[in-house]
Amino acid sequence: QVQLVESGGGLVQAGGSLRLSCAASGRTFSRYTMAWFRQAPGKEREFVAGISSGSTVYADSVKGRFIISRDNAKNTVYLQMNSLKPEDTAVYYCAAREGMVTPTMAYGYWGQGTQVTVSS
Repeated sequence: QVQLVESGGGLVQAGGSLRLSCAASGRTFSRYTMAWFRQAPGKEREFVAGISSGSTVYADSVKGRFIISRDNAKNTVYLQMNSLKPEDTAVYYCAAREGMVTPTMAYGYWGQGTQVTVSS
């Protein structure tokens, strides 16, 4: 069982930066693939970025602007978001699964989400 708690969301102007954190419970954090998803009002939840032990995957919409990383000693995954745009406004969710990174919703564990709002 894994419990995930996101933090770091907020209001930022376009062009600014934010860093999201996701703290995970459990002693086997390092074996889980972690990912960030987001859901804007009226839209479906979409994959943003994922990280396994050896690789990272990004959605085309954030490639070059967002960086996903993890600190296994702290049971935490991060999402550094740079050059933010108004279209990045959404609730951001942390997710975990066993296995490879997938951009689908096939993750067994989800956090409650943190709001990110980018003003123009």
